[in-house]
Amino acid sequence: MTTDASSLSRAMTGPADPPLLPLPARVVELLTATGCSPRLAAHLRAVHDVARRLTDWLETHRPALRFDRDAVLFGAATHDIGKSVHVAELSGPGHAHEHAGRALLLAQGVAPELARFAATHASWTDPGIAPEDLLVSLADKIWKNKRVPGLEDLLVSRLTEATGAPAWEEFLALDELLTRIGESADVRLAFQSSFPTAPPRRIAHLPDPDPDPAPDARTP
Repeated sequence: MTTDASSLSRAMTGPADPPLLPLPARVVELLTATGCSPRLAAHLRAVHDVARRLTDWLETHRPALRFDRDAVLFGAATHDIGKSVHVAELSGPGHAHEHAGRALLLAQGVAPELARFAATHASWTDPGIAPEDLLVSLADKIWKNKRVPGLEDLLVSRLTEATGAPAWEEFLALDELLTRIGESADVRLAFQSSFPTAPPRRIAHLPDPDPDPAPDARTP
């Protein structure tokens, strides 16, 4: 079953309640080319908007933390693109979409440093994780008001290193921000749920994804 392409367009860039930043033109091209479902696009848009709020706050209130804002926003807007391949993971658990998403983005010409977020957004404890990865992971949780203390503590640690402020001070500031963002989670969830899960068209050829990672204890 397929859905009207206009549903995908509305999910990506149409009017939204709550107001959500439209997805960037490059991301719209990628989601259209890969047969993204409207519901997945709506999810990516919601996470992208939350990532924008996080990065806005950091740039204003914690400028000492150095990070690539554009990379965070791109990662948030594409992190689950692998669910265009592993459609069952739109509504159920699974990690197969992570490496498939990275492969999909690489096949579309996306640079590896940007494609990586599709594979790292649920792996925030892995070695080599950068602030950008933590912010994409955090946006993917707080959009629905899911608090993950371990993830938040990692970001607090980066903030403390950057600012020299006590950890408790950085924790309270971040907690206040996340609480404020989380207050509108219900309307973001309603926005996502208003779109169908079926894609607007089928994809004839998709790149072979990397082998599925071994099962682990990561938080989905």
